[in-house]
Amino acid sequence: MSSDTMGTPGPLENAMREKLTTLLRPSKLIITNESHLHRHHAAMRSQGGGNGETHFAVQVISDNFKGMNTVQRHRLIYSALSNEFSQGLHALSLNTKTSEEVQHS
Repeated sequence: MSSDTMGTPGPLENAMREKLTTLLRPSKLIITNESHLHRHHAAMRSQGGGNGETHFAVQVISDNFKGMNTVQRHRLIYSALSNEFSQGLHALSLNTKTSEEVQHS
């Protein structure tokens, strides 16, 4: 399992990693904190520049996605992270695949 962040992961990122690992048992999980790219947005400025954990890119390869379309996969992740959204998570960029889909791409 991989991780890619801008420095030490914060509590929100750690919670995301734990929940997604438990739910999806991924063969690959990369979480990239992209919050620094969005601190100039009005919504982030109104929060004093954000807490540094507002925007993430998530790449996950999991066979638990078998039989699901992209929308179903994304809804599953958004639902699993509903608490994190209430704590300041603002946006996710998701790339979700099964191991079979990766082999055929």
